Amino acid sequence: MMSSDFWPFYQFLGFVFFLITFLIGFWCILMFFGVVVPMWLTEGLWEYFGKSKRFNPEDIRRKKVFEQEGVETIYNQPKGNGPFLHHDHH
Repeated sequence: MMSSDFWPFYQFLGFVFFLITFLIGFWCILMFFGVVVPMWLTEGLWEYFGKSKRFNPEDIRRKKVFEQEGVETIYNQPKGNGPFLHHDHH
């Protein structure tokens, strides 16, 4: 049996690979022009012209999880020797 006997299957695999990569590429282009560019043209220009507060990534990095808005923490400082073990005797 020669490898050329598998040619239709390899051709099919190549087509499937092409189809998947084509769809992923099309989705990326669609997201770029449908999401990223409109964000640049709205929020980005809005900030550039001083209509909104300048974005500072350090504001996000500095915040603890329990300080962020809309985030509910179950516990801040868990006690115990492991996860969910809250025994007070040490």
